Amino acid sequence: MIDEIHVENLALIRSAAFSPAPGLTVLTGETGAGKTALLSALKLLVGERAEASQVREGATAAEVEGRLFRGARDTKGLCIARRVSADGRSRARIDGHVASIRELSELVGPMVDLCGQHEHQRLLDAASHVEMVDAWAGAPVLDALAAYRAALAAARAARDELARVTAAARTEGARLEDARFALERIDEVDPQPGELEELEETLPRAEHAEALASTAHEASEYLSGEGGALDALNAAIAELSRMGRVDAKLSDFADALNEAAITLEDVSSDLRRYRDGVDFDPAELARLQERHAALSGLMRQFGPRMEDVLARREEAGELIAVASDGEARIRAAQEAVDVAEAELSHAARTLMRRRNDAAPRFCREVGKQMARLEMGKAELVWDARELPRERWSEQGPAACELLYRGGTGLTARPLRRIASGGELSRVMLACKVVLGEADGVDTLVFDEVDAGVGGAVARSLAAVLADLARTHQVIVVTHVAQVAVLAERHYVVRKVEGDVPETVLAPVEGEERVHEVARMLSGDATETSLAHAREMLQLM
Repeated sequence: MIDEIHVENLALIRSAAFSPAPGLTVLTGETGAGKTALLSALKLLVGERAEASQVREGATAAEVEGRLFRGARDTKGLCIARRVSADGRSRARIDGHVASIRELSELVGPMVDLCGQHEHQRLLDAASHVEMVDAWAGAPVLDALAAYRAALAAARAARDELARVTAAARTEGARLEDARFALERIDEVDPQPGELEELEETLPRAEHAEALASTAHEASEYLSGEGGALDALNAAIAELSRMGRVDAKLSDFADALNEAAITLEDVSSDLRRYRDGVDFDPAELARLQERHAALSGLMRQFGPRMEDVLARREEAGELIAVASDGEARIRAAQEAVDVAEAELSHAARTLMRRRNDAAPRFCREVGKQMARLEMGKAELVWDARELPRERWSEQGPAACELLYRGGTGLTARPLRRIASGGELSRVMLACKVVLGEADGVDTLVFDEVDAGVGGAVARSLAAVLADLARTHQVIVVTHVAQVAVLAERHYVVRKVEGDVPETVLAPVEGEERVHEVARMLSGDATETSLAHAREMLQLM
């Protein structure tokens, strides 16, 4: 839902603020006043393409800022900013962070549906028809769709495995020979997981065993040998203890040194045990060196890491096993494909049965709303054509589309080929009303949905828009007073002439709103039109 929008130097707008109501908001004004400039601002916020021509004459850049909320539970919202410089460069920010236009489109685009006559509307895309029917049908179809997609993924995986096994089973020549050579060479050494790491820790100790034992022995002698550190330390302790009878402070020093002597004796004993535990075995050393060399050779040939060597052994072993037992593996993989395809066919039938049950009911409900919009006998017709298995997609196993029939006896044809701009807008409006809260879009913007309507049709259109505003935020650019009087919030767009004309956007209430509705009724604020306007606003 759009909370507020601020626009600077866009088209004829110098500066404008727009805060639509949660329900129905209307924009009115004379033809040519610049209502489409605000729609251009909305397009920039949802990530549509920017052009240098959108920058106001004499300005260096156009800027649009907006705050939007994603559903009723969103209390933080999103702050979006878009800047278009006079040289055509465009920049976007989301919550203060630099963002790409693609990120803006993916994040904000799904939140706002621009339903203008001349826009590329989702209604012209057959894929959106299936999405609408599925959303309206709810759990029965959506659950079936999820099961179908899971089955489709499983079938694809089974086919990929069959292709892999088949290719491996037919592998001949150099590749198979390479695999045999690699397996024989690696198995000859037979490396084990973690062996290299353990060897790299053990080998240095074995190679330097004599030096390690000698170092431990010499250190022990320095500590506890004749004339070593302990002899000098014990002499100091004895002298301090003797004189401690004179000054007790010296006894404290003697006690401290006595603890140090105990520590040195322990270290000296540990060093002797370490020395005695060092085992210099030339044969074991040679074995370890030979083993390390063998593992290093494998890494040079199949590495560079031991993990690569182990992976190569597994790959080669599997390739040889498949090649030697290819037919059996192919049969097993084909059986898995057959099972997966059978499950997929069942899921596809279930999905289409539920879709084909829900879609006509959806069309009837939309037809009721189209009748309210005085569209005569026009109706939507569900068309589902089964596709060959190889063309099944994530959307389903059939090509589905909502066709438009302008009247009884006429041939139903695709919406993109039949419906006029005004009809498309009203069909979209009817669909949105039927979808209600199942529609994933929070905000709907209608541009000239009332083009060419009046009288009873205008009243019906206004009633339908009011119904839609119960479940959506609806923003309508309108020339019809019957629509304007139902709005929760009413903005008027006026054009101020000057060297550079300026579009001014302002909310109207009270008498200002009465005068605007009167203008819409008769083109001028006469006593009759003012009275009629007051009557319409009082009735609402």
